[in-house]
Amino acid sequence: MCTGKCSRVVGVGLWPLALTCIVCNLILCFPAWDLQYVQQRDQLTPEVLYLGGLVGGGLLILIPAIHIQATGRQGCCGNRCGMFLSILFALLGVVGSVYAVSVASLGLVNGPLCQVRKSNGSLGAWEQPFRSLDLEQLRERSYLFNTSTWDTCVKPPGVVQFNVILFSLGLGAALLELLLCAAQVLNGLFGCLCGTCNRRQDRSAKETRY
Repeated sequence: MCTGKCSRVVGVGLWPLALTCIVCNLILCFPAWDLQYVQQRDQLTPEVLYLGGLVGGGLLILIPAIHIQATGRQGCCGNRCGMFLSILFALLGVVGSVYAVSVASLGLVNGPLCQVRKSNGSLGAWEQPFRSLDLEQLRERSYLFNTSTWDTCVKPPGVVQFNVILFSLGLGAALLELLLCAAQVLNGLFGCLCGTCNRRQDRSAKETRY
């Protein structure tokens, strides 16, 4: 596959991944599908407010996707200069996807912000009950692999499953974005050295006509 076609594939592939990150981040603002938590920002999980999916995996990926896809077409972007610019945009995408991966990973490791149930059955304060600074304890007793602890969170209802699913989707999409953007960096380097194949395709098309 020539570098121009590869750029088109990368550009097209980034669109659904960026939209997935954006949608996941937006839905995370409405735990239990309730508007009251987004109105009181102190009751939202901090990692949601870092906007890793909206900014990192979303906007910082959509901008490169537009140019990278255009690089694969015939015209002003389908040349060595266009391929060089695609490297810069792909690096921007790498930065955005790394940020999205970091935020999603923190969201999974630290767990949701929720109102916990005390040992006497009454409702306690809003906190992140699964957050731990002890790495050894985190490996041995992570809430991700111990679903029996999920009922520690009372409000919002089902917030643990809610966060795990959406942060996992965002993490998966951001990792794929990182792979595609890194591949475009390499593809852009080859394009700068060898061209995008567009000119050769134009010549072949002209020779076929005549």
